[in-house]
Amino acid sequence: MQKILIVDDEIQIRNLVRKYGESAGFEVIEAVDGEDAIRRAEISEPDIIVMDIMMPVLDGFSATKEIRKTSPVPVIMLSARDEEYNKIHGFESGADDYVIKPFSGKELMLRINAILSRGQKSSDSIYEAKNLKVDFNARLVWIEGERVDLSPKEYELLFFMINNKGLALSRHLLLNKIWGFDYYGDDRTIDTHIKVLRKDLGVCGSYIVTLRGLGYRFEPLPITT
Repeated sequence: MQKILIVDDEIQIRNLVRKYGESAGFEVIEAVDGEDAIRRAEISEPDIIVMDIMMPVLDGFSATKEIRKTSPVPVIMLSARDEEYNKIHGFESGADDYVIKPFSGKELMLRINAILSRGQKSSDSIYEAKNLKVDFNARLVWIEGERVDLSPKEYELLFFMINNKGLALSRHLLLNKIWGFDYYGDDRTIDTHIKVLRKDLGVCGSYIVTLRGLGYRFEPLPITT
């Protein structure tokens, strides 16, 4: 049975996630703050975490960063704030999705199932560009020989773009392929994740080319000999 760890200091939110999670066949584990989340994530090894941001003791951003040091478990962040800064901060902390309060339990379950059901595969296990190396099977990325850590959603975006390098990829296509057809987000979700991914790719961030009014294209520099 797959496990959901719900982290929120509001009992009403925890009860909502428990109700819908158990109805969908999940085991639901609860934590009341960020420090509690870190402990329970280590002990229980959940398949996905639903993490509130504003909590006592330790906030969701800090807790996610700490969990990310030892686990690639997907994280959906909850917040009453819709500002782009908070979303970017959440994605930079390692979150895979961002849900605004108030939310419906049905929508949250759709997002959870979409994240858990996806996985990118490639026919070639290793991809190399001039200063970028990707191991698809091990889910590892190196920039100029240095390993970089990406969030699970960043891996999915990068892997999909590499597998479709040179092609124009619309924002709508990326939403469908990475987030799923049932996702309720909009184009800003893609733009925000691309912004974070470019930053984490450093000198290779320029490989992701913006196609004005459409989306993006992955155009790596060729390997020169």
